[in-house]
Amino acid sequence: MISKRQLLAGAAAGAALPFLARAASNGPAFEVVHTQSEWKKLLTARQFQVLRLSATEAPFSSPLLEEHRKGLFTCAGCDRDLYSSTTKYESETGWPSFWQPLPGAVGTTRDISLGDDRTAVHCSRCGGHLGHVFQDGPRPTGLRYCMNGVALTFRPGA
Repeated sequence: MISKRQLLAGAAAGAALPFLARAASNGPAFEVVHTQSEWKKLLTARQFQVLRLSATEAPFSSPLLEEHRKGLFTCAGCDRDLYSSTTKYESETGWPSFWQPLPGAVGTTRDISLGDDRTAVHCSRCGGHLGHVFQDGPRPTGLRYCMNGVALTFRPGA
């Protein structure tokens, strides 16, 4: 019988495979690159789990859900501007959601780690895992960029 801990550990390892495979296959080179040990020093433990190991934060746990000021949401790993507050909306899913990233801010990869065929979203500067994009969002794009709040920071007024 598989324990819950073993199942979660396997899921986390599986989620990291696309990033490890990309690195091993000379995938896209990122502008900001650090060793795992350097990332661990630069990020909180939770940020490291999400940004570098593709974990998912608990729903409704991010203070950014209640962030409604004008500004920019940036990558917690490298400070790249990712989303304008003008594209944030209340998806009621438990994670900060946006209908469009800033131009060139994010990249995507296929994610089949949990048995579903999903599209993972990463920062185009450092490759940090941000969340997933789904095709059930509002107009004008019809997309829902469902982001882990711990992977983002907010800069008001920008």
